[in-house]
Amino acid sequence: MKNSIPKHYEKNKATYPAYFEALEKLGETIRETSPISEQTMCLINLAAAAAIQSEGSVHSHTRRAVEAGISPEEIRHTILLLTSTIGFPKTMAAMSWVNDLLPEKKEKVKSEKAKKDKEKEKEKKEKKR
Repeated sequence: MKNSIPKHYEKNKATYPAYFEALEKLGETIRETSPISEQTMCLINLAAAAAIQSEGSVHSHTRRAVEAGISPEEIRHTILLLTSTIGFPKTMAAMSWVNDLLPEKKEKVKSEKAKKDKEKEKEKKEKKR
């Protein structure tokens, strides 16, 4: 998983340290006073980022979700739950942004496809006999 914070974020944080300090303090205060679990907060933020179609925010909240111990399948399912609210195209866009950071799904899909292709090829050979 790509874990690096975007360079433009780091640059702006260095340029506007007081702003980012206040922003981080706001986030800390909200999290510390919340009756909602850390994992639930992560998934809510991820869903909100997907709903507003913010690729950078989806990347950021995907990273945070993984750091909070949320499984890739839970992260992906959070995105799928948005389908009836934001629509299929926006859901798939958000899923692609999540998968930017969770590439093991891509590898699993590729290996499953390769396995199915081999099975089809085997069936063809058996039919020819």
